[in-house]
Amino acid sequence: MIKDLNISDIFLRIRQRKPVIHHLTNWVTIYDCANIVKCIGGSPIMAHAPEEVAEIVNIASSLVLNIGTLTIDFVESMKIATRAANLRKIPVILDPCGAGATGLRDRKSLELIDFFYVDIIKGNSSEIAKIAGEDVKTKGVDAGEVKKDILSIARKLAKNKQCTVVVTGKEDIVSDGNSTYIVKNGDEMLTHVVGTGCMVNSVIGTFAAVENNLCFAAVSALVCFGISAEIAAKISKGPGSFKTNLFDCLFSLDSKTIEEMVNIEKINE
Repeated sequence: MIKDLNISDIFLRIRQRKPVIHHLTNWVTIYDCANIVKCIGGSPIMAHAPEEVAEIVNIASSLVLNIGTLTIDFVESMKIATRAANLRKIPVILDPCGAGATGLRDRKSLELIDFFYVDIIKGNSSEIAKIAGEDVKTKGVDAGEVKKDILSIARKLAKNKQCTVVVTGKEDIVSDGNSTYIVKNGDEMLTHVVGTGCMVNSVIGTFAAVENNLCFAAVSALVCFGISAEIAAKISKGPGSFKTNLFDCLFSLDSKTIEEMVNIEKINE
């Protein structure tokens, strides 16, 4: 275990506190995002109307944003919610889903990041590279080719924006610009189910709701989600049963299993 990073303790805090996680998220995966938060022990709220998002933020412990089903009006609601979250100093987690695929997605992602404070930016390699200013293309919501070192890009983006950056992939990268971790938990079956990236964003938001060190929160979230995926994959016949088993495994995850299966590496600066 990495010194000072007690993943089990953070995980148990979620179940004790049952934090409210406010989502403005992808309509394709909204049901799964709500369920994954509930499985961990959090309380999801999916409120999008501009007339109420600021009020909902007032009862939430974190704000999760995902531009997967992007519209101009939807982003305006996100801005209202983010402004309220910044005033309350609760963490904002953004998934710039599909950044690098269209100019609209790029512009709206940057509007959120540049004009407000986003605590955690989570995306695949090409989404993060695009947000960082690299010339890359995203294949829909799947990662495109990134020729430069994505670990260096993540570190630089984290330093520039003074936030935590999460790059999901075969191995996940988490960096706050000072500390950088590689999370090696997970299973290839995750790539066969639509929405696992959106679910990860919600899981990170839930951990961030109870842990002030957001780099630790993100690492812990990825570890617990990844371990659950590893266990689920062993008892599943395909993507359908895997998705169901993923929920069940995360719901029944315990400290002993986390401590036995955690697989992370801290990268020296």
